[in-house]
Amino acid sequence: MEQITNFFTGIDDVMYYPILIIVLTAAGLFFTFRTRFVQLRLFGTACKLIVEKPASAQKVSSFQALMVSTASRVGTGNIVGVSTAICLGGPGACFWMWLLCIIGAASAFIESTLAQIFKQKDKEGNSFGGPAYYIEKALHLPVIAGAFCIFLIATYAFGFNLLCSYNLQSSFAVYSFYDETWTPIIVGGVLALAVCFCVLGGGSRIIKLTEKVVPIMGVAYVIISLVIIFAHITYFPEAFANIFRDAFDFKAIFGGLSGSCMVYGIKRGLYSNEAGVGSAPNASASADVTHPVKQGLVQTISVYIDTMLLCTATALMCLCSGVANTKEASGAPYVQSAVSTVFGDFGPIFITVAMVLFAFTTLIGNLYYVDNALAYLNKKRQPSKNFMRVFYLVCVAVIFVGAITPMDLAWTMADITMGGMTLINIPCCLILSGIAIKALRDFESQKKRRLNPTFRAKDIGLDDSQLSFWK
Repeated sequence: MEQITNFFTGIDDVMYYPILIIVLTAAGLFFTFRTRFVQLRLFGTACKLIVEKPASAQKVSSFQALMVSTASRVGTGNIVGVSTAICLGGPGACFWMWLLCIIGAASAFIESTLAQIFKQKDKEGNSFGGPAYYIEKALHLPVIAGAFCIFLIATYAFGFNLLCSYNLQSSFAVYSFYDETWTPIIVGGVLALAVCFCVLGGGSRIIKLTEKVVPIMGVAYVIISLVIIFAHITYFPEAFANIFRDAFDFKAIFGGLSGSCMVYGIKRGLYSNEAGVGSAPNASASADVTHPVKQGLVQTISVYIDTMLLCTATALMCLCSGVANTKEASGAPYVQSAVSTVFGDFGPIFITVAMVLFAFTTLIGNLYYVDNALAYLNKKRQPSKNFMRVFYLVCVAVIFVGAITPMDLAWTMADITMGGMTLINIPCCLILSGIAIKALRDFESQKKRRLNPTFRAKDIGLDDSQLSFWK
């Protein structure tokens, strides 16, 4: 097992440094400048668009699509991922998470706008799509589109679910009843059965469940974090100082880059907010909007919710608590110890409950994305019910196995599969970014005339014969 872990860790290190660090940063900055900082300029507009109703009550709203993508983004990574980055990389990891979030929001805008432009229509008139569809329709590269879908399935059905299950069971390690052999098995079994029951109910149940649970769990977690931060408010200035001091300690960073706050911040930031990975566009394409840019803007909010709100809440809560960020405390124990400084024995229980909710909604949201990828590989038709039942049972088995998998291997496998998705999606978005930019200009032109923007493909020079919508 140690040799297997070392092998994949070597691949992981090279993939993130230097490859993904350069790709993500360069692409994010390119999109930011080309859109003239759309993720900041039109933030207010994006907030207003969240509550816009679809044309029909049966259609998926912008808010519902946002909740599905946020359900996948908001998960155990917001707790365990941030804790691991701080304990293993240092407090400066928070700064690099913030930076990746801001420039990554532009990547999220581009990929989600493209997904809306090239979305497809099913027999009932509902829409679906994602990177595989804009790679095929706009770039005419079906093989690359198929490869993206394979990486997506590997990431969301296996890599992320493996890690999510491990993260959840690790939150039980602080309790006296925890047994290294039996507790992971029990936690993995219960979680696997709960997910199995839900996913066999179909996609509509996934959307309804995430729409209700995500806002509640997010608000509760932020409130608890604020209580802890204010209880230790005297530590707040020092916590911020430590973040920036460590973030710009380039001597330490370049002395051991693969384990530095920069690399951990980028890794855990990408794992948490998924900007540019190509996952959220699968949910974005399902939204019923009058203009593709509307959903592109809405998806930037999801990135902010994940990183600037929830990841920051975890980071400041931990750094203000006075609990030492040691390697041994990395993961759920560091966060649980921080909450315990104010809430005592209730602290670890609250984090465990939050982890259960985060893990459950993440697993459900992940499988929503996988459904879309499987349909693409099956000649754009939903696989048979028997196939999906077998596939879901395999996913359920992965969730169970994840609970008994070593931490390093779980993180590494998730990093590698996610990195593969990103390295396909980002270059394609770069090539197609001109289409999204033209759509943005069309949107802003109509807004200046005080119109409710509506989109027609020919208005930006697109051949509408390639499109299912926007004719």
